[in-house]
Amino acid sequence: MKASSVDLRYKTKEIFEALERRETIALHVRGKLKGYIVPADRKNTGIKAEDHPFFGSRAGDHEDVAAIMKRLRAPRYDAL
Repeated sequence: MKASSVDLRYKTKEIFEALERRETIALHVRGKLKGYIVPADRKNTGIKAEDHPFFGSRAGDHEDVAAIMKRLRAPRYDAL
């Protein structure tokens, strides 16, 4: 499918329908090809938050979030 910058604004529904049909949209601005909008690969959704090495690293902390933020921001505020 070929689309212009105006089509992105006024024909958004049709563009999303084309993506649902797994079509690649060629984006043109003033008649010149600027790029492509490709459908997302549904098989590869990325990593899960639980897989990140820092996930749960502060699970044992019992300090209030507001107290943590106050402690982290203190050097900035004290400098003023």
